[in-house]
Amino acid sequence: MELSEREKNILRCVIQNFVLTANPVGSRVISKKFQLGLSPATIRNVMSDLESMGLIYHPHTSAGRVPTDKGYRLYVNLLMDTPHLTAHEKKSIEKEITSETESDDDILKTASSILGKISSQLAMVSYPNLNKSLLEKIHLVKLPHHILMVILSLKSGIIRTISLEFSLELESRKLEQIQNLINERIAGLTLLEIKNTFSDRFKDLKNEKTGVVRLFLNSVEKIFSEEKEVDKVHISGMGNILKSPEFKNAEQFQGIIELIEDKEVILHVLDKAKDFGKDEIMVSIGAENIYEKLNDYSLITASYKSGDAGGVLGMIGPRRMNYSKMIAIVGYMSKILTDVLSKKISNPHASPR
Repeated sequence: MELSEREKNILRCVIQNFVLTANPVGSRVISKKFQLGLSPATIRNVMSDLESMGLIYHPHTSAGRVPTDKGYRLYVNLLMDTPHLTAHEKKSIEKEITSETESDDDILKTASSILGKISSQLAMVSYPNLNKSLLEKIHLVKLPHHILMVILSLKSGIIRTISLEFSLELESRKLEQIQNLINERIAGLTLLEIKNTFSDRFKDLKNEKTGVVRLFLNSVEKIFSEEKEVDKVHISGMGNILKSPEFKNAEQFQGIIELIEDKEVILHVLDKAKDFGKDEIMVSIGAENIYEKLNDYSLITASYKSGDAGGVLGMIGPRRMNYSKMIAIVGYMSKILTDVLSKKISNPHASPR
């Protein structure tokens, strides 16, 4: 959409003032506050043009204007200030999320908490997706009560453990031999590749004497599938977001509570965000969101890396938000989280998952 400089300036003023005050913006407010050198009548005419373009609208017959989703989109794409954080803001993030002693889960939980606190929005951090993570080695350990523990060491630095019932007695030497044989055939492949091709790779050994290969063939989904539990996302900041004027009435309050409780929707949204772009920040405004439940909100997400695995972090908040600041926060948190997890991978004591 082609806008004149005057139209751009006035749209920018409307959005910035509405974000700051949560009140509809009139021409007199802009004239007094923003020093544009234009009369209220001229500003009013331009605002009328912006309204006809679908960029702002009247929430009430006698009120000023507020931005539409289309107006926010144009603002984010063309008009907002360049996203940045101050050195002090960056240091405060780094100080809280650089502990080398925490587990991966603690680090992700801390990242979510910090994100919620500094943004005053609803913050989300998902676990890394392990489907594309490379298998470094499998360890097989006999436990009491006929349990075989399968330990997957991934090149992302994550270790997964799976317990399988196994009634046959096995000598340690035989177990080590079959462990080595399995590693020879699948080490270096992704979990998704292993899951899809395990049967073909081991069809000549389905009747081997120990029974371990047969156990693996019957348990491929359990051993090599990405976990789908809805608790694989950390959500923080509910207390902060509920202070926004948007959630003063009961219906809006109930809507955000239902959204927080529906982790499956949030996980699905974060999964979709992974496909957007490896190093890009995604901003989805109002009706642009794929779920109707999110039509009253804006979503800002970015990917982070944990070795060869990746997850997503982000925030959900009212469409009336400081987009430049929120984008800067999400982008920097993504960078710091990737850096911290990369340092942990270089530590030989990877944290179990």
